[in-house]
Amino acid sequence: MRGLYAWEMLPERKTLPHDIPFWVPSGADYFITICTQPRGANQLCFPGKARQIRESLDFRQNRGELWIHLLLLMPDHLHAIMSFSPHVGMQKTIPDWKRYTHTHTGVNWQRDFFDHRLRQDESYIEKANYIRMNPVRAGLVDVPEKWPYVWENKR
Repeated sequence: MRGLYAWEMLPERKTLPHDIPFWVPSGADYFITICTQPRGANQLCFPGKARQIRESLDFRQNRGELWIHLLLLMPDHLHAIMSFSPHVGMQKTIPDWKRYTHTHTGVNWQRDFFDHRLRQDESYIEKANYIRMNPVRAGLVDVPEKWPYVWENKR
């Protein structure tokens, strides 16, 4: 048996499963985080680019692929609460959208994304407030109402 090199012992990055289980009700809400690469560089918070991102999401929403409850752009990531069509699904919708925005806006997205289904015992309001306070916690504005890169479809 030969010796192992240090790089051979490093854990491999796993692909996260994003399939929506059959038992999850249609229209479930998901807390989503999608990061750019490299982190720390502003790729999202420019008025023209933000408009293009919003238009591309509106297009997918009008096609019935997703529903945006709340979306907030930060310089190097976005947070959202969304629902997805059971026919298209999150696993196809988000990567397709990331590919489109990369091609048309030049945003370099990280390979994967984070999703968390909001269960009945979790508060939508609590997650929405967390999202809205993100630019305040980052020191970009003093109150969330001053942040221009947020969109909400009222429930």
